Amino acid sequence: MIIKPKNTDYEHPADDFDDFEDVRQVPAEPKPQKEPPLSPEDPAYWEREESEFEHLKPVVRTRRMWIYAGLGGIAFGLLYALYIILFTTYSEGTIQYGYVDNIERRGEIFKTFEGVMIPYKSIADTVRPYEGDIIFSVNDDHMAAELRRLMLANLPARIEYTRYHAALPWRGESKILITHVDTADPRKIYHPGLPAPHIPTPSK
Repeated sequence: MIIKPKNTDYEHPADDFDDFEDVRQVPAEPKPQKEPPLSPEDPAYWEREESEFEHLKPVVRTRRMWIYAGLGGIAFGLLYALYIILFTTYSEGTIQYGYVDNIERRGEIFKTFEGVMIPYKSIADTVRPYEGDIIFSVNDDHMAAELRRLMLANLPARIEYTRYHAALPWRGESKILITHVDTADPRKIYHPGLPAPHIPTPSK
C-alpha cells in the first residue's frame, strides 16, 4: 500500500539554500584605510575640523613630560648622592702623630689592615677632653709593616690619611685610609710646655 502525501506542492527545505554557496563566495568589501595624521607643516592640518577632545591632548602630553622629567631628576639625584657618599673624599692630606696601639689583617673577601692609633696631641694636652683614638685602614703591605714595626718598637709614627664619607670593602672597614707612613722624632712633636717625654729604646 502506497501512501501519497496530502500536499503535492511540498518542497524540501534544502531548496531554500540553493544559492548558499553563491552567497559565501561573494568577496567582502575592503575596509577603508585610515588616513595618516597630518603634521602642522601640512596646510591641510589647519583646515581640518577640530575634535572636541583636541584641547586635551597638549595637557596630557605636557603632564607626561613633567612626570618623566621628575622621575629622571630623582634618579639622577640619588645616583649623584650615592657617588658623593661612596667615592668622593671628605678631606685629604691630613697629618697625625701618635702611637700605634694595634694593627691586624682582617676581611673575608677583601683583605685589609685595620688598626688603632693614639693621637700624640691628645696625650700631651691635659686640658681638653680626650677626642678618641684614630681608627684607620691600610691596604698597602709595606705601610702596614712599617706601622707594625713602630708599634713593636714603641715609637711614634707620622701618618697621612684621606677621610671618606663612607667605608667600602676594598678600601677597608674604616673611613680613614692611610696614604703615607713615616717615623717621628718625639722631641719635635711633644708639647714644649710639658716635661720631656721618656724616649723608649728601639728594640733590635
